[in-house]
Amino acid sequence: MTGDGERLVKDLLDQLDLEALEQRLFRGSSRDIGGKSVFGGQVAGQAMVAATRTVDPSQQAHSMHGYFLRPGDMQAAIVYEVDNIRDGKSFATRRVQAIQHGRPIFSMLVSFHVAETGYTHQMPMPDVPGPEELVSHDELRHEWVDALDRVPESLREAVGREVAIDMRAAKPWNMLAPDKREPIQHVWFKAKAPLPDDQALHRAVLTYASDFGLLATSLFPHGVSFFTPGMQMASIDHALWFHRDLKVDDWLLYAMDSPGAQDARGLSRGLIFNRDGQLVASVAQEGLIRQREPQPKKDA
Repeated sequence: MTGDGERLVKDLLDQLDLEALEQRLFRGSSRDIGGKSVFGGQVAGQAMVAATRTVDPSQQAHSMHGYFLRPGDMQAAIVYEVDNIRDGKSFATRRVQAIQHGRPIFSMLVSFHVAETGYTHQMPMPDVPGPEELVSHDELRHEWVDALDRVPESLREAVGREVAIDMRAAKPWNMLAPDKREPIQHVWFKAKAPLPDDQALHRAVLTYASDFGLLATSLFPHGVSFFTPGMQMASIDHALWFHRDLKVDDWLLYAMDSPGAQDARGLSRGLIFNRDGQLVASVAQEGLIRQREPQPKKDA
């Protein structure tokens, strides 16, 4: 793994290592990964860490349901306030509020569960090429930018920002020249460097990574992307279920689809499998996909 990958993963782990301010009160910082506001996966991942630090280590998060309420300010710290809703023999529930400038920007409920045995079944993993046969999204993004005739420096910087997660799509989708296709995509992903052997941390990093590419899937039938003039996109809510222990520093397959879009909202779903074909997590998200009329350019 390159030094850049190790640096990016260390920076992500530093973001997730929240500062404890008081009992059930934590503070985190943000990174600019090319968006207009704080990346939703970052807030959800940090909220997961905050909740996990308030439960018994024998319990692992098995589900979370969150709402993105306001855009996050990348220049300001985020305070995470955790409420102890319930502690039972098998389950524990926490509510987390992410707060900036005195107002909540994200609210989440997390449920934790002790390990149990029981019935098991799952959907089969899709048959797609392995990650070793595919090109990294980082490499493709640079190719897409270089293929354009004129590239504003702001666009080159936004598209060129690399993250701690290596992503490789079975059928890459050029966000700078989007085509129309079925709202289905399969993306292998993993952390760009090894992570500590801490299942709670792996689940927090998966929470972070689960926000990549999900909302974009609902745009595939329409031939538009985040970079289309007049396009306004934002995650509205995010739900995640963990089915078994997982490792985010080994390849995981994210099988995404979008069953429908309406009223400027798109619904996307995802199943996440490990290399052995085991279903490790499921995801659902609704997001804003509002197309506004591009503003006319002012005469010089």
